[in-house]
Amino acid sequence: MLARLAAILPLLALATAQQKVPPCPKPPAGYEQALWAKAWQLHHACTVVDTHTDTTSRILDENFDLGPLSSTGHMDLPRMQAGGLDAAFYSIYVSARFYGDESALFAPAAKPGGDWPRPLAAGTSNGSARRALAMIDGLVCMADRYPDRMQLCRSVEELRATVAAGKHAALMGIEGGHAIEGDLALLRLFAKLGVRYMTLTHTNHNEFADSCAEALPRWGGLNTLGVKVVQEMNRLGVMVDISHISDATFFHALRVTRAPAICSHSSMRALCGHKRNITDLMLVALKENGGVVMINYNCGFIDEDYMKASAASEATKKIKEKAAREKLAEGSQELKDALAKLDERFSVPTRPTLKVLMKHVLHALSIAGPDHVGLGSDFDGVSCVPEGLDDVTYLPRITYELLANGQSEETVRKVLGENLLRVFAAVELEAYQLRGEPPFRNDLKTDSLPAAR
Repeated sequence: MLARLAAILPLLALATAQQKVPPCPKPPAGYEQALWAKAWQLHHACTVVDTHTDTTSRILDENFDLGPLSSTGHMDLPRMQAGGLDAAFYSIYVSARFYGDESALFAPAAKPGGDWPRPLAAGTSNGSARRALAMIDGLVCMADRYPDRMQLCRSVEELRATVAAGKHAALMGIEGGHAIEGDLALLRLFAKLGVRYMTLTHTNHNEFADSCAEALPRWGGLNTLGVKVVQEMNRLGVMVDISHISDATFFHALRVTRAPAICSHSSMRALCGHKRNITDLMLVALKENGGVVMINYNCGFIDEDYMKASAASEATKKIKEKAAREKLAEGSQELKDALAKLDERFSVPTRPTLKVLMKHVLHALSIAGPDHVGLGSDFDGVSCVPEGLDDVTYLPRITYELLANGQSEETVRKVLGENLLRVFAAVELEAYQLRGEPPFRNDLKTDSLPAAR
């Protein structure tokens, strides 16, 4: 019965999508009418999945409401419907500033019968998990508020059914492995709450893995705890996300995982030398693993010139701002005027175009093939996206560009969502096969030791 249902649900999703295709608007400037009409129909017939949006941060920090049409940011429910975005993984993003020394959480109580410290401030023990829980609560409350328009999903089956019912499928992925505070029990609890992927690091090394953002390695990849984290994610059916991690951690994680991995929001280092991007060698390794890279839209990750100009401008601006703050009183009109002049003087570089982003998608397809590429926008998490992809309503243009570059309809379907859903299903299958296996446990004596290679 379950197998029959799994076979029927994709067809139901496709039929529902076809029935609800909105009228095709005029083609954008320079687009060919007939191909635009074809792309529009195909886009809205596909199951479109975005593996990384930071709109969750807006929900928590700005009290942002997904329900009404907004004039700010990149996403809301009306715009997602207009852009044909069926499903999105909402980032449970825990900034590195919440990372603290978690050793106190595992140390014995200070005195017999005493308690462990329970600090609340960011950057101290417990700060990371609290931040993640608050963000999950924000998304849960939003889904509860609009049950007729969106639904939280935990599986491929639930996602397919939700899309077939005409609702937006919302899923969760942790960004920043320090959210589990080095505690495998917390990883299990987050999985119970519905988290379906976890980025092993963010911009900081943590208790078990090295990030790409710090100059000197801490562990040289994964340590012993890191190996257990990956293995426990396999057992739980949580996708291993290898965006943000160091190159050494990337290859180490692929050797350890028993299920396909994802890069939830990474682009091509061959086209833009940012260390957040992945090399062709890394892409080949991900292909051999059966995983998928989801291309990031961030201007600074897709365009070398923008990356360099933005970095140079920002560095100089920070020096000038520091000098202004030291000279002028905080909160004074003089300081406000000085900062405003700096904003004008150090303007943002010209945005790259959608065609620049498409070069990353096409390069990934040329190296990894049509089964290993998808989309992970980083919407609402970055200040710059390409011209021609200003928000989620512009997504059909990606479909047009893929067709215009000679990609088949089958490849388009895979890139828009089916590749990610294949990996998600494979991770679920691996977890099913590992059912009954005992959970991995923390061990204070060995967790920080180098892992066997």
